[in-house]
Amino acid sequence: MTLLSLRTGPLAVDVAPSAGGAIARLAIDGIDLLRPMSVTDQASGRGNNSAAYPLVPYSNRIKDGHLVFEGETFQLKRNWATVNHPMHGDGWWHPWDVVRADAHSAEIAYRHERDGAAGGWPFRYVARQSYRLEADRLVVTMSLENLEDRAVPAGIGLHPYFVREADSELQTDTQWMWKGDAEVLPVERIATPPEADFSRSRNVNETHLDNGFDGWQRHATIRWPSRKLRVDLEASATFGHAVIYVPSQRPYFCVEPVSHANGQVGRTHLDAGATLSGDITFKVSKES
Repeated sequence: MTLLSLRTGPLAVDVAPSAGGAIARLAIDGIDLLRPMSVTDQASGRGNNSAAYPLVPYSNRIKDGHLVFEGETFQLKRNWATVNHPMHGDGWWHPWDVVRADAHSAEIAYRHERDGAAGGWPFRYVARQSYRLEADRLVVTMSLENLEDRAVPAGIGLHPYFVREADSELQTDTQWMWKGDAEVLPVERIATPPEADFSRSRNVNETHLDNGFDGWQRHATIRWPSRKLRVDLEASATFGHAVIYVPSQRPYFCVEPVSHANGQVGRTHLDAGATLSGDITFKVSKES
């Protein structure tokens, strides 16, 4: 298992191309900001137990694997052992190729061929991730290029796992929340309720969430007061939606910038030969 290790001053990023194109570690002065990926998980070839992994060509679940796009229905198979619905696309469980790498930046790519006959994603695409490490931030640029000669559904996103401690705080603005059923499938859009309202910074341990949000302002601030550390997560206009995941009894929580609402990749449209792209920035700072 070969890691791409980027270093700039106190910031360190390790990328695991062969494990689903995942980020294995993001740290400052040796202190982890995201859940570090174990050596065993790095060798697994999958990125879902990492610090962060890509969501391509869609985010979240497709109910019963029924992908409906512009009047056509495609049947997709399950790709996650404990989930009854295809989830989070292809990128996280395939190896990515290294396009280039140096001490401060890298680019990796995953090319997907049609897999419709076997119940996989039925459209060809190339996904790319580039990483640029600066003195105080990591910039991740994601893209998905449609290789078909027809329009296709397409989405991109990033699934980071922030380290969760007793005093971890989150601040982010959303307008709408999708209520979910027992299988976390969206069933109703409502105004963001008080238990999911993080418009003012508050402790993430006060609630449990696994929901999609619309009207996201594409910015979130994560604070660890006892560590005196802060991360400002900023996303470009492509990522107009977010998923907030605060599970019970887990040492992490997630704020996922995504390009489409949960369960709605079939409503997206990427023209033949077109590319969907955007930036996600982790700005790291110390607080007094």
